[in-house]
Amino acid sequence: MSYFPKWKIVVVVLVGLLGFTFAAPNLLSREHADRLPSWLQPVSLGLDLQGGSYLLLEVDTGYVVREQISGLVESIRTTLRKEKIKYSDLGVRGDTVSVRILDVEDRERAGTLLRKIDISADLETKEDGLVQLRYSEQAIHKRKLSAVEQSLEIVRRRIDQLGTREPSIQRQGEDRIVVQLPGVKDPDHIKSLLGKTAKLTFHLLDDSVSAEEAARGRVPPGSMVLPGAEHDRGQPEQYVVRKRVEVGGDMLTDSSATYSEGRPVVSFRFNAAGAKKFGDATRDNAGHFLAIVLDEKVISAPRINEPILGGSGIISGSFTLQQVQDLSMLLRAGALPAPLQVLEERTVGPDLGADSIRAGAIACIIGLILVVITMLVVYGSLGMLADLAMVFNLVLLLAALSALGATLTLPGIAGVVLTMGMAVDANVLIYERMREEQRNGRTLMSALQAGYDRAFGTIFDAHVTTLVAAALLFQFGSGPVRGFAVTLSLGLLASLFTAVLVNRMLVVWWVRWRKMKTLPLA
Repeated sequence: MSYFPKWKIVVVVLVGLLGFTFAAPNLLSREHADRLPSWLQPVSLGLDLQGGSYLLLEVDTGYVVREQISGLVESIRTTLRKEKIKYSDLGVRGDTVSVRILDVEDRERAGTLLRKIDISADLETKEDGLVQLRYSEQAIHKRKLSAVEQSLEIVRRRIDQLGTREPSIQRQGEDRIVVQLPGVKDPDHIKSLLGKTAKLTFHLLDDSVSAEEAARGRVPPGSMVLPGAEHDRGQPEQYVVRKRVEVGGDMLTDSSATYSEGRPVVSFRFNAAGAKKFGDATRDNAGHFLAIVLDEKVISAPRINEPILGGSGIISGSFTLQQVQDLSMLLRAGALPAPLQVLEERTVGPDLGADSIRAGAIACIIGLILVVITMLVVYGSLGMLADLAMVFNLVLLLAALSALGATLTLPGIAGVVLTMGMAVDANVLIYERMREEQRNGRTLMSALQAGYDRAFGTIFDAHVTTLVAAALLFQFGSGPVRGFAVTLSLGLLASLFTAVLVNRMLVVWWVRWRKMKTLPLA
C-alpha cells in the first residue's frame, strides 16, 4: 500500500491538467470567454438561469395530408392529359381522390398508370369507370411522423443560422416542438421566421386569362389565383399562376443576400437536377413570365428574356436589406413541410435567473462548508484529504460540463449539490472500513490496503445503481430532468475516479510524508 504506481500518478496528473484547463474559462467574463476557441468555452446556462424565451410549437399535420392529396390530384391530371385519356369528375371527396375514365378501352391502361403515381395509395376501380385512390391510415401516420421530424430539423437549422447560443430544440408528444432560447429577450423576430413555411416554387403565369377575369370566377383548370407580396403602397396584385411546379425550392443548394443595381436581392443556386429543369423551363418558355412563389404569394414575376442555363439567378423586388437576409436564411435552411402554430410563449427575465444562480451558489457553498467541517471533525487530517478530493471532483464535473457543451439548469445545480455529498460518501465508506480494520489489530499499511480493497465493491455497486437511475431519467425525461441526469452522471463518474485514485494517492503520500504509525481515525 505504501507504493503507488507511477502510471496511476501520470493518469491523475493528466486528468487534473485537463480538468483545470476546461474548467478555467468559467472564471472569465463572457466577453473574454468569447475570444477563446470554440472547444474551450464555459458552461452554458439554461433558460431558467440565464433568462430567455420559451416557445411551444405545433406542426399542422393535417396540412401535410391535404398537400399530399392535392399533389396526387395534379399528378393524375398531368398523367391523363399526357396519355390523352379522357376523364371527368376529377376531385377530392373527404380523404379520397376520385376520377371517372370515360372511354371503356382506356380504363385498364388508366388504372395501371394511376397505380404508378403513388404506390402508397390504395386504388379501387368501379364498373362505371370511377377510380378512387385513398391513403391508408398507416401511410398517413408515416407521412405525419416524417413531417414532424423534418420540421424539427428545419427549425434547428433556422435557429442555428441566427447565431443563438445553446438553443434547446426538442420534440414533445406526436406533433409538438419545444424551443428554448437562452438570452433571447424578444422572441418576435424568431417567431416570425419560424412561422414562415418558406416553401419556394417556380411556376409559369397563365396568360390565357387576365387577373380580373379570374377574379370573376373564370379560372382555367390547372391554374390558380395567388396574391402578390404586400407592398407599402396599395393592395397586393393578383396573379393567375399555373399549378404545375416547374422547379421546387428543395433543389436549391445555396442562397445569399447581395446587391443588384444598388438594390438588395437574393441570389440562389440549384443543384444539377434543378439547374437542368430550370434551364429547360426558361428555354421552352422564352417571352413568358415566370412566377416566383413563396408561401403561396408571388414575390416576383419577371419575364423570361432568354434561357437561364447556369443554374443560378436572383430574386428581386421591393425588399429591405433585413427582408433579403431573412429570405436567404429561410431558403438555405429549407422549407417546412407544414405550417407551425405557436401554442405557448414565455419570456423568462434575467432577474429570475439571477435569483436561481444566487440560491444555487448559496446552497453549494453551505453544503461545501458543512461537508468540509464534518470530515475534518470526524476523520482529522484524512478528512482534509477527502475534502481536497471533493474539490477536485467539482473541478472535474465543471470541466466535463464545459467540454461536452452541456447546459446547466436549476435542476443541474441540484445535481451538483447532490454530487458533493456523494463525493465524500465513498471516502466515508473507505475510512470506516479502515477504522474497523485498525480496531481489529491490523497494522497501518494493512488497514489502508484492506480499507480500499474491501470498500471498493460497495462503492462500485452504489455508483452503478445510481448511474442506471440517471440513465433512465435521461431516456424517459425531458428538458430539466435530463439536465439533472447528465449532471448527476458526470458527478458520479468523477466521484468514482477521485475516490479510487485521487484520494488513495493523497492518503499514501500523506502517510509516507508524516511517517505515521497509526491512522488518525480512532
